[in-house]
Amino acid sequence: MKNRSLFIIVFVVSIFGLAFVQYQYLRIGLNLAKIQFSEKVERSMEDIKRGLRTENELTFLMVSAMRRDTSFFKTSPDSVLDASSYFLNDFLRESLIQNGVEADFTYTLTTRDSAYYLKSPNVFGEREKSNSYPILLDGYLPNLFGQRFVLNLKFRDLNRYFLSQLNGLTLPSIIFLLGIIVVVIWILRTYYWQRRIITTTDAFINNLTHELKTPVFSISLASKILKDKVDDSAQTFVTIINQQSERLSNHIEKVLELATMERKKAVIQLMPIDFYPYLEKVCKDFKALSALEKVDFSFELTKGPFLIKGESFHLQNMVNNLLDNAKKYADSPKVELMACRKAKSLYIEIKDNGYGIAKEEQGKVFEKYYRSNRGNVHTVKGFGLGLNYVKTIVRQHKGKIKLESEPLKGTTVTVQIPLYDIQ
Repeated sequence: MKNRSLFIIVFVVSIFGLAFVQYQYLRIGLNLAKIQFSEKVERSMEDIKRGLRTENELTFLMVSAMRRDTSFFKTSPDSVLDASSYFLNDFLRESLIQNGVEADFTYTLTTRDSAYYLKSPNVFGEREKSNSYPILLDGYLPNLFGQRFVLNLKFRDLNRYFLSQLNGLTLPSIIFLLGIIVVVIWILRTYYWQRRIITTTDAFINNLTHELKTPVFSISLASKILKDKVDDSAQTFVTIINQQSERLSNHIEKVLELATMERKKAVIQLMPIDFYPYLEKVCKDFKALSALEKVDFSFELTKGPFLIKGESFHLQNMVNNLLDNAKKYADSPKVELMACRKAKSLYIEIKDNGYGIAKEEQGKVFEKYYRSNRGNVHTVKGFGLGLNYVKTIVRQHKGKIKLESEPLKGTTVTVQIPLYDIQ
């Protein structure tokens, strides 16, 4: 629960941090856009001043409109005034566009005493925000009227204009940010959903294994009592029952230990041991069982000791698992185990003459619950936990495991565990 709260806090802080960074970048972008806009408007203002500095068709029309002089036009003074406003508006728009300014604008042309007046055909609402850029005209108009003329350009709320210019940055940023939020929420939801499933599965396995302990204990106890009451001819079978009940009990413990190791609630205690006698006992027990099951088993151990840092219980289970797998997948099983010391490591090699494993499956056989297609035949039962357990134990002992197999020719599994240097 604490980890979940921590993940949520980190996620929320990260999203707000990313949004804040994007906001800062947007502010910087707006400031740069304003600077560039002002530079473009200043260049436009210089062009406008030059265009209105001399007498030309536009300035002549403007003078006629302001004087309400219709001697050169066969129309009313109001029509001349309207025409002058539109022509001036077109001239201003062309000058702005040539300098890269496409924002909406209005204008007013006034003198100091406002005696002469021209205004834009389009006007903004009274409550609309606008930015003003006054242009002090020189040349023809001020000289003709003896007045100071000011052409005042007004642009609609520039922030909205700048944001529209930055859509290529803002919209992708918002889309990507929303995408990150959706993906992270989906990942967290999937993670906690899977975690709930794993927790439920672990609880089921724990309950099941604990329930199995009682009948296994009863079988083991009954076999020990029976051993003292049967004749010598049946002692071998009673011994096998006792060994296999103990082995089943060990497998149950193995499942519990594997679950706790995966949750990292328990760590194997590595202690200096001589693994030679333990390995020899495993081989002898498996030899006795193989004789009853008609399995050709042989083993060769080089002279001990096999000094390693490990835990004998799990190491014996690891070897038993590999031997069990070696005898399962063959019509006439032949299993060989060899162990030796080499290059500061203990090597345990288990070879069989089984069906073999296809190359594309060799990397998957150590995965939890994985079962090869041939492994699902009715004569071979299992849950795909054995080899995963083996790999977990080898890693806990800081060792390595290698699998070599060829279909229809058999499989060789080699386990390498570092030797313990007592010096």
